[in-house]
Amino acid sequence: MELTARLEKLYAGAVYDVLNEMGHADCVLPPGIVALKPGQRLAGEIYTINGHYETGMDREHTLLQWATVLSKAPGGKVLVCQPNTYEIALMGELSAETLKHKGVRGYVVDGACRDVDFILQMDFPVYCRFATPKDIVGRWVAASMGEPIEIGGIAIASGDFLLADRDGVVIVPAAMAEEAVSRTEQVAATESEMREAILGGMDPVDAYRKFGTF
Repeated sequence: MELTARLEKLYAGAVYDVLNEMGHADCVLPPGIVALKPGQRLAGEIYTINGHYETGMDREHTLLQWATVLSKAPGGKVLVCQPNTYEIALMGELSAETLKHKGVRGYVVDGACRDVDFILQMDFPVYCRFATPKDIVGRWVAASMGEPIEIGGIAIASGDFLLADRDGVVIVPAAMAEEAVSRTEQVAATESEMREAILGGMDPVDAYRKFGTF
């Protein structure tokens, strides 16, 4: 949680720049995945969900499987779901309420959400591609939980970290997280000093030569 607290004070652009310098440029989810509530930020350790879409499945089976997903979702984490379909919504009002009550920090899905007005009212962070009223009943089950997934060519594993803001969603691999956060904190401090210097009248070229960034 200490690393999460530090990460949520940063911003996606700076974290990306650091990861890029560390040789890990492929770390940003597709730009179509955005916050339901514009400007809502989300940070934390990831727990993954991978799904299977198929029409004609048993209604009770799919509902029980979804209830199982909600039951197993660990508090304090950010759920990241690869549903492998754009046909149905993979988050709704009651599910969001349940996850929020369990202490889940937020939810990111490479797909759809529904009950948007209700989710906005409860202020539960959800990042998704679009909304649809179609639900999972008879159509979708979780194939795995906690196992590696891929979204937009970006590999994601449980234990990785995530920072999402208006600029997009950045995935920070677990093995790089401590160093990436520390280096980004240093960058943020340098940028603050540079900003003060420029506002104080320093020429941009001189500022670059002194601080080495822009």
